[in-house]
Amino acid sequence: MYLARFSYDVLPVNRQRAIDFIRREVEAARSNGLNARLLIPLTRGQGGAALQFEVELTNLDQLDQFRSHGVGSNQETGDWMHAFSEILLTPPMVEILRVNP
Repeated sequence: MYLARFSYDVLPVNRQRAIDFIRREVEAARSNGLNARLLIPLTRGQGGAALQFEVELTNLDQLDQFRSHGVGSNQETGDWMHAFSEILLTPPMVEILRVNP
């Protein structure tokens, strides 16, 4: 199993909008049968992300499938990504981890 973690950096004024975008991503992942969650760090190291999204994957191909069709059609996903990117301070940081049972 793999865990893909997306870390997002936003200004405090945009925090609720970012949470709404990520919740939509969580709902889309769950509707596709994936286990996903929104993480809100209680502490932040210097340069640490404001919000995170995690999704569990059984294989890495699922990541590409989800990222291209995650929140609906290709167009809806593209529109969602564009709107979300407008409030991000930096591009999302993506970590892919292998879960060791």
